[in-house]
Amino acid sequence: MMRHHWTWHRIKALAHEEWRELVTFNPSDRPWQMPFSAALAAGVPMLIGAYFDHLDYGLISSLGGMAFLYLPRTPLHHRMVSMMAAGFGYAACYTLGLVVHLLPWLLVPAITFTAILVTMLCRFYRVGPPGSMFFVMAAAIAAYTPGDLMQLPLKAGLFVLGSLLATLIAMVYSVVVLRIRDPLPVPPLATDDFEHVVLDAVVIGVFVGGALALAQALQLERPYWVPVSCLAVIQGLSVRAIWNRHLHRLLGTAIGLGLAAVLLALPLEKWSIAFAVIALSFVIETAVIRHYGFAVIFITPLTIFLADAATLGQEPVHQIIEARFIDTVVGCVVGLVGGVCLHHPGFRHVTAGLIRRLIPAYLIPAKHDRGD
Repeated sequence: MMRHHWTWHRIKALAHEEWRELVTFNPSDRPWQMPFSAALAAGVPMLIGAYFDHLDYGLISSLGGMAFLYLPRTPLHHRMVSMMAAGFGYAACYTLGLVVHLLPWLLVPAITFTAILVTMLCRFYRVGPPGSMFFVMAAAIAAYTPGDLMQLPLKAGLFVLGSLLATLIAMVYSVVVLRIRDPLPVPPLATDDFEHVVLDAVVIGVFVGGALALAQALQLERPYWVPVSCLAVIQGLSVRAIWNRHLHRLLGTAIGLGLAAVLLALPLEKWSIAFAVIALSFVIETAVIRHYGFAVIFITPLTIFLADAATLGQEPVHQIIEARFIDTVVGCVVGLVGGVCLHHPGFRHVTAGLIRRLIPAYLIPAKHDRGD
């Protein structure tokens, strides 16, 4: 009886802790100018596309405008160098996805390589959230975007224009915001942390690529959301953080799909879609610091608009909703499994040994490696 009593109290305590994590909103010191600027970076290309009756062009540039989210809180010179570097890498990932679309047999290796390389660079340069998320998302979406070789320069150019606009907006925003708040110091490079930079990146990339391979094996309709959901979950700093992201992503997506169903049921046209992207972007960047799960509610319809707005109305809404939910569930489950492996000491020890044997010794930092 005592054992059952203790088990029951333990279950109640765990349930209470989970509920507290779900309903707790964190404080935010993010100025309103930041979500406003992010909404402009994502929405202005949509407005331009709507004006010229080329919403599909606006969608590509709007996706490129997400580069604004990589603007750090550092001094102006470092901000702009970081933005230009992020914009270049972001466009390179999108272009790689366009190329891979023409060579489908390279799809899984290319997404795996992209996830490893971008995660490694983000960790080496200590890039904050969203980390490697949008780089992989851009490559995955491009890899499943219909098109031929002659359209590749046009799409890549539109994406770069969106990133350039985001850089311009970031410049104006930085000049304004640095007058009202002090910048943070430039973070040092992670030059001597093999496990954090290399080991974690390889494990994350392999699981992201595995998630895409699983999605293809299951013949899912929109497999590009599976690796994105996997990456969103597996990047947690601990098993507890990964579980919280897993739960928040699932619940937020479920509620967000309900919101998406309501929005998609409305008589949408090019201008309403453009303004919806602006409004959703503003709400997301206002809320994501306070509560990730709440922000996912709005991230879900936004990503549906960015990936599928050009083809909305060509298939039933319930098919879009169902496909997105299945993709998210599969990706979150793979991300959760990968996160548990990533933080398991035995798995890390074995994997680190394998990587060290595969990489030339002169490329591995010689000191301060965690776990040595």
